[in-house]
Amino acid sequence: MYGMIHCAVREMFVEQLGATEWAALERAAKITAADQISFNVYDDALTMRILEEAAARLGLDMQDCLEEFGRYWIVFAGKGSFKSMMEFTGDDIVTFMSNLDQMHRSVVRTLTKAQMPSFQVLEKGEGYFTVLYLSERNGLGAFVTGLMKGLLDYFNQVGDVKLIKDGPVGLEYKIWHRDGP
Repeated sequence: MYGMIHCAVREMFVEQLGATEWAALERAAKITAADQISFNVYDDALTMRILEEAAARLGLDMQDCLEEFGRYWIVFAGKGSFKSMMEFTGDDIVTFMSNLDQMHRSVVRTLTKAQMPSFQVLEKGEGYFTVLYLSERNGLGAFVTGLMKGLLDYFNQVGDVKLIKDGPVGLEYKIWHRDGP
């Protein structure tokens, strides 16, 4: 994964536990600043090692940490280098999700080694939609749940996200949403 993922984990962790605790995590996970360069590509095993150590220090199981990080990723991307791209991807959550693959194709033009997932809106209805998530990576279902919850927040929506199908082709989610307060 790209180092920007590591940077986002660091930012989330430091916001919660502080820089001193992050330094301790770096020592325990055997990582350095060289493992946190945004546009460098790192082995997925390193990313998972960082997340596992973060989960332990945050007192979360790995699935809860992945979900929290997925939610945080939307905050991180929405204020960072992807801010303008996110703003142009859609004015509401359904349009955004419908255009996300197109945004990912744009990202790959710059981050040429990125292995982007695919998000396909399968069904839309009044107050809900379903999404099929496809990826070469396994074990990120909780992260995707967090992403969807983060997008609800990003678009000032309240609702719920449920994994409704975990199949050989991908993960299918149902997202209920309505305008927030």
